[in-house]
Order: sequence, then structure tokens, then C-alpha cells
Amino acid sequence: MTGAGVGLAVEWRKARRSSVPTVTAGVFAFAAGVEALFMFIAAHPDTAKTLGLVGQKAQLAGLAPDWPGLLDFAAQVMAVGGLMIFAFCCAWVFGREFADGTARYLLALPISRGRVVAAKLWLLLIWCAALAVWFVGLTLAAGALLHLPGGGADVIVTGSLRVLLAAGLQCVVLTPIALVASAGRGYLPPIATALGMVVLAQVAGALGWAAAVPWAMPAVAAGLVPGATLGPGSLVAAGVWGLAGVVGTLLWWRSGDAGA
Repeated sequence: MTGAGVGLAVEWRKARRSSVPTVTAGVFAFAAGVEALFMFIAAHPDTAKTLGLVGQKAQLAGLAPDWPGLLDFAAQVMAVGGLMIFAFCCAWVFGREFADGTARYLLALPISRGRVVAAKLWLLLIWCAALAVWFVGLTLAAGALLHLPGGGADVIVTGSLRVLLAAGLQCVVLTPIALVASAGRGYLPPIATALGMVVLAQVAGALGWAAAVPWAMPAVAAGLVPGATLGPGSLVAAGVWGLAGVVGTLLWWRSGDAGA
């Protein structure tokens, strides 16, 4: 097994022995359950009246009880909630080494720091991709169980791809969180940064700049920003931002600050 393979195997073992991956999967399962509940209420307004405030809020959300409505809801969850969950995953992968005091032991191993960072990034990519597929799978299962109308193959495939595209863009634009978690030596700085990203994305959407702000691009890809589209320039900007996060994290781990 190569050095990169060993590093990834070690990171995978850390994640497998932790409850954090299970918790994040549970969060997306809960979100899919909320989707199913709201769709059920929207499809059965008489039942909604007996549920009090929950039923009223579900109706006020303006959700259409069909497959396009369900997939639009899923896209909203991924574009907003997914950003925070993925940021939390990144904060855990990089920040836990400093919060738990294991960073100095990790840096003393006969493995290059570049491979350490690469292994963590690969684990993060696999983890977030698995969460995205898990969420889409649960959403599709909910739609099938509720027997929602309008479930043509093109509608389901297109809607699912929008959710997955939003998740993929988030994986790209959130790489600077790894740098913040490393330089901040813990969980709080990256989580605070992620909250700031959410706020800035909302502001960018309100001002019509969503296609130019990396953290707002997943919402554009999900079709949640009316009139906004991602052109080649937007994708290049997202790629440059993601690459900057990777390079910055790598340079920080190779610097003397990492072992200080």
C-alpha cells in the first residue's frame, strides 16, 4: 500500500470508530423525514388542520405535493443545511487533531505532511459524497412511499442531479474551512466561518450576486435563485476558490506553525 493509501486507511479508521459520521447521516435522515412529513401534510390538508401549528407552517411553505415539489425541497435542504453539515465534517476532520492534542503525534510520523492533508481531503470528499447520495436516496424513497404524482423519469433524474450538483459545489467551495480549522486549531473557528458563509450567501442572493459568490453558487445550481445561472466564469471562480483552500491548507501544514 502506498503512503497515500496508508494515510487514507488511517483516516478512515478514525472516522469509522467515531460516532460523528453516524450523527451526520442521522441529520440528513431527519431532514428527509421532515420532507416526507411536509409532503404528506401538503397532500392531506384535512390532516394538517389537526396538527395545529406544524400543519399551518407546512401549508404556508407553499410546497406542491408532487415529485417536483419534493425535489425542490431537497435542493433547498442541500443548498443551505448541507453547507453547514459539510463544514462540520471538514472542521472535525482537520480540527479534531488539535482539539484532541493528537496533532503533534501525527506530525511526528514518517509520512509527509502533504500526504496527511491529501488523506484528510480524500476522506472528506468520500464522506460528503456518501452523505449526498444517502440523502438523495432517502428523498426518493420518501417520494415512492408517499406515491407522489408527477414522477416521470426525467423529473426524478433532473431533480436528483440538481441536489447532487449543489453538494458537489459545496465540497469545492468549502475547502478553505480546512485551512481555518487547522490554523484555528479546533472546531469553533471553522464553524463560525461556515455561519458567516451562510450569511454572505444570503446577502449575495438578495443583491443578485449569487452567481459570483462561491458560497451562494450551490443554491444557484439547485435552482433556488430566480434568474441566476452558473456560467463558465462562475465555475472557474469556484474551482479557483477551492484550489486556494487546498493549497493554503497544504502550505500551513508544511509550515512551522503546524508543529508549534
